[in-house]
Amino acid sequence: MMRMAGLLEVCADSVCSAVNAARGGADRIELCSALPLGGLSPDEDLFCMVRERVDIPVRVLLRPRAGDFLYDEDEFELLCCQAARFAGLGADGIVIGMLNPDGTLDAERMSALMTCGDGCGVTLHRAFDVCRDAHEALRTAKELGVDTILTSGQQARCADGAPLLRELVSESGEGLRILIGGGVNADVIRALAPQTGADAFHLSAKTAVPSGMEFRREAVPMGAAGMNEFELWRCDEGAVRAAREALDAVCTARKEN
Repeated sequence: MMRMAGLLEVCADSVCSAVNAARGGADRIELCSALPLGGLSPDEDLFCMVRERVDIPVRVLLRPRAGDFLYDEDEFELLCCQAARFAGLGADGIVIGMLNPDGTLDAERMSALMTCGDGCGVTLHRAFDVCRDAHEALRTAKELGVDTILTSGQQARCADGAPLLRELVSESGEGLRILIGGGVNADVIRALAPQTGADAFHLSAKTAVPSGMEFRREAVPMGAAGMNEFELWRCDEGAVRAAREALDAVCTARKEN
């Protein structure tokens, strides 16, 4: 099927997942580490390996820790260093988001971070979904020159955020794209694209892969309680391909109408 104008982005935290995403038809990778924690900044060597193995754009998530998006001076300094470093390594974009204590976007720090990114494309990540006022944050993002907002419509899952997502798509205008994330799969694309008018979707397409370990001491956890140490999460190439086909079909139908 001919590729239409839709954007399909896949979040990946390993070389294997990034390669699977590209093979499945992703247009762009959002590279991170620690996807089960919502994603953290990736290792520079991981970025370089992914950049060597895929021929689609790679944006890098910049998030120094799990938790909220109110960062202290040390965390902000680290983010600035990471933005400059990944820009120098050839990242196509950075994925950022910072809030003030009152829930507004920290526009001053985001602007400084974008300067460190030295011309990279910029995605405002789902810090947007926990901000005080989505419409105000969208206006601030446009003023900053952000080109993409990743959002679930300020709901846990994007399917429940359709009314706000439709408003955001309508308000975004030229130069700013609403990228729908949060529980996206092929069925969600088919349902939400006509409801919202969106043509950009973000998913991880993750699936659990059993560990190859034969001997297992399961009573000694290495991470958070409840995490399965013998289960790995990888991008499912087939799920990406299904999402690709769904998005292409939506874009083709729009063009024909």
